[in-house]
Amino acid sequence: MANGVEHGANKMALTAMKLLLGVVFLGWLMIWGMLPTHTFRERWLPMLLSKTKTTYFGRLGTNVLIFTFPILFIAVVGCVYLHIVQKSGRNKSSSGALKAWRRPLLIKQPLGIVSGTELAFCLMFIAFLVWFFSCYLSNALANFEGEVGEKESDGLWLAKLEIAALLLGLLGNLCFAFLFFPVTRASSLLPLVGLTSECSIKYHVWLGHIVMLVFTAHGVCYIIVWAATNRLSEMLSWARVGVSYVAGEIALLSGLLMWATTFSRIRRRMFELFFYSHQLYILFLIFYLLHVGISFFCLVLPGVYLFMVDRFLRFLQSRNKVRLVSARLLPSETVELNFSKDPSLHYNPLSILFINVPSISSLQWHPFTVSSNSNLESDRLSIVIKKEGSWTEKLCHKVSSSSLDRLEVSVEGPYGPNAMAFLRYDSIVMVSGGSGITPFMSIIRELIFRSTTDSPTPSVLLICAFKTSADLTMLDLLLPVSSTVADLSRLRLRIEAFVTRESVPPNEPNKLIRTAWFNSDPSDLPLAPVLGRDSWLWLGAIISSSFVAFLVLVGIVTRYYLYPIENGTNGFFSSSWKSLLNLLLICICIVVTTTAAVLWNKKISTMKAKIQNTDALTDRELESVPHQFIVGATTVHFGERPDFKKMLSESEGSNIGVMASGPSSLRHAVASICSSGPGKRLHFESISFSW
Repeated sequence: MANGVEHGANKMALTAMKLLLGVVFLGWLMIWGMLPTHTFRERWLPMLLSKTKTTYFGRLGTNVLIFTFPILFIAVVGCVYLHIVQKSGRNKSSSGALKAWRRPLLIKQPLGIVSGTELAFCLMFIAFLVWFFSCYLSNALANFEGEVGEKESDGLWLAKLEIAALLLGLLGNLCFAFLFFPVTRASSLLPLVGLTSECSIKYHVWLGHIVMLVFTAHGVCYIIVWAATNRLSEMLSWARVGVSYVAGEIALLSGLLMWATTFSRIRRRMFELFFYSHQLYILFLIFYLLHVGISFFCLVLPGVYLFMVDRFLRFLQSRNKVRLVSARLLPSETVELNFSKDPSLHYNPLSILFINVPSISSLQWHPFTVSSNSNLESDRLSIVIKKEGSWTEKLCHKVSSSSLDRLEVSVEGPYGPNAMAFLRYDSIVMVSGGSGITPFMSIIRELIFRSTTDSPTPSVLLICAFKTSADLTMLDLLLPVSSTVADLSRLRLRIEAFVTRESVPPNEPNKLIRTAWFNSDPSDLPLAPVLGRDSWLWLGAIISSSFVAFLVLVGIVTRYYLYPIENGTNGFFSSSWKSLLNLLLICICIVVTTTAAVLWNKKISTMKAKIQNTDALTDRELESVPHQFIVGATTVHFGERPDFKKMLSESEGSNIGVMASGPSSLRHAVASICSSGPGKRLHFESISFSW
């Protein structure tokens, strides 16, 4: 009875929070929508300025109130919402009434696989941008023509072009305000709408292209105006008060350098060039701030602020070296790394882990899907890596070396979905190509765990394509390396494996999997949640406390430092120095509050680690997996390619989840089948960082 009452109270609280967050977000969007209107600029904005025009904040306070505060409020309340969801065990996402909107509608480059929901939001966002710019432009030109009249005809088009250039900058601010949301991994905003950082990368890419197109047009228009009016010297001006053109040019140049390396051909062939040039975002942000000033920067501050919190959390986590216990070496040039894990660290299937190996590269971080399951393997976290590039080749060579007794590794994550969406289906069809099978290992292990607890589980059909028979050894990694799971009879699993480049089975059996064990250093720590078990509450506390501290510091500095200068003999304070001072205060508040939270949780985690022995992994454990189950469930086809259309059409069930992972051609082929008429009962999901 008590559990039922508590469940009902949680449900009511979650519903109220959803409603509140939706209202606040819509209000924030409405403010952006009203920004170019005459009513807002002539009536509402002066009223808001009069309310906040005090000794302490002024125009900065107005922009913080209407542009920054609402999103940070949503982020903090969202953390509380996700904490309640996590504690109540509501891991199964609702199916919803708009299944048709999630079906793929566009399956072509350059956008890749786009669902109906994504396409609808893209069209609405583009329409919003067009309306925003056209409304701003029409109002500005009407005021301009009313002032000029018919007195001047020469140079009128240049004046209009200059107005358009200014408004393009404002339009770029609107796009820029959304740019950092998709790449903020430890954020409550993405899970609130059912997204992960992995599937949101493409939104960051789309927004990045739009931002750079608009900002480039903004800069080019100004250069044309300056050249036509013999004012090119303004390109070198750095005004003490107002807009700094030099800062804007440096920001645009650094943005163009980043943009040039983001196109697929350059990014795929020269990934290191793309990776290192993308670090110019720091330069871009600083000079963008110096260009527009701190008041206008508040328009884009919410996304930047949350990204800064996330980035510093990742920095603190990456300072620790994690304990690498063992590695399983497969004959298919694949390696499974097994890390020691704190039992308090829980994650859902399809989570990803970013790893860094300083002995290979101290700057490069690479994401890999977590193949283990926190329910079955409480003291271990595993990832599978296949040799497919220079970095992975060096890693595989190091791990396979007999002289290596310890490998220094840093990690960020794991990051994953907040709910197990695959549980809402009656049956699941998982399609993989090559190393694309790794995301499905954690799903199968989760279903193994649920089958041992008598929970309802969907049936699974795994269709996997490999180049050679040596790659078939990856199927041995589907089951956990623990002997605690002896009964797999309740798991409804069927595997159809295709070896495309060999027409007959090999005469000689494949080489066995080899296990390499590593020593640990006293400084190596088990993988643990960087903010402890209640990570969502701690994240909300960091965001709220750091922002309040920033407001307090801004008030103090303005009252006792900036205000006396601006009202003294000098009369003004440099806009650039004021912007840098505010940025410094933001960084100080984030660093202090985040460091305090992380150190407190690290202290608690260290105390628990001394009590628990997390190295209880033996060679016998790794060799006691019931591989007979996998062999009995697998049918191998040599010299064939899977007929996806036939196999998907023959799948049983009225509610079938189809997940595809691997090369883009494979994912596009499966998506095309699911989007066709016969695929109405097929619900597609693509699992990949590329699109």
